[in-house]
Amino acid sequence: MAQTLLFNALRAAIDEEMANDPTVYVLGEDVGHYGGSYKVTKDLYQKYGELRVLDTPIAENSFTGMAIGSALTGLRPIIEGMNMGFLLLAFNQIANNAGMLRYTSGGNFKIPLVIRGPGGVGRQLGAEHSQRLEAYFQAVPGLKIVACSTPYNAKGLLKAAIRDENPVLFFEHVLLYNLKEDLPEEEYLLPLDKAEVVRSGKDVTILTYSRMRHHVTQAIQTLEKQGYDPEVIDLISLKPLDFETIGSSIRKTHRVIIVEECMKTGGIAAELIASINERLFDELDAPVLRLSSQDIPTPYNGTLERLTIVQPEQIVEAVQKMVAMKV
Repeated sequence: MAQTLLFNALRAAIDEEMANDPTVYVLGEDVGHYGGSYKVTKDLYQKYGELRVLDTPIAENSFTGMAIGSALTGLRPIIEGMNMGFLLLAFNQIANNAGMLRYTSGGNFKIPLVIRGPGGVGRQLGAEHSQRLEAYFQAVPGLKIVACSTPYNAKGLLKAAIRDENPVLFFEHVLLYNLKEDLPEEEYLLPLDKAEVVRSGKDVTILTYSRMRHHVTQAIQTLEKQGYDPEVIDLISLKPLDFETIGSSIRKTHRVIIVEECMKTGGIAAELIASINERLFDELDAPVLRLSSQDIPTPYNGTLERLTIVQPEQIVEAVQKMVAMKV
């Protein structure tokens, strides 16, 4: 076991897959000589050359379209978005091309493509650099959507995503890159469609993902001291949702709180609530509660920025209220 930072876990995953498969290559702005905006591709261009670690112009729609075309020919591109918000410029390529070409070609083409990069609310990055795009893409057919949350799952999920024959949107959080964790020295892959039960409990199911996993973990420390016993599930797979794991938990606790950094209107929690009500309504002893970001552009001011997203103390209060509800 070796302690590894999350950004180095991602780098190791890319390095291992590039070494194992000559069709894997990386492209994006500043991924080569500069090593990526968060150093996920540091020094890889020296090892693999400039054609496999390809610096692109500032033209997201162009290089995303090029990557999709190369995937059709049998290559396995990894696009790094310098910031995931910039990939809105390539929405047409991701949705109409990457998401649909396998279907519209009658299965004649595969799209082994990974689109990864930093997103989420950072520390005073401003509105345009604080985007959470997972809900933007959730309605697009043909895409898989994954959100890593620890160095361990970041590496195992990215390796699996690179090997997948379908386009995978791989969301990383800008404030998690410096997380440390002991990683196995032997190779491992993790499934792209499975949630993780972070903590087993009986009082209430807390569904979360990405950075909010860690806000929930902070809240749990307080809740345990108060005698509460919540179950925590890191969704990891945002599309498809792992309803086998989610359903098993709800049948045990009969109460659900969703904690997300996504916007409240049309967010991941909105889809979760609809699906839970459709599939598991009779299992619920209380309405599903969602804690989401406010529907406003993220302020630059640090104090205001903090107020727009869910904090651990809000999670503690939500659990207290829900468990106190009488059936």
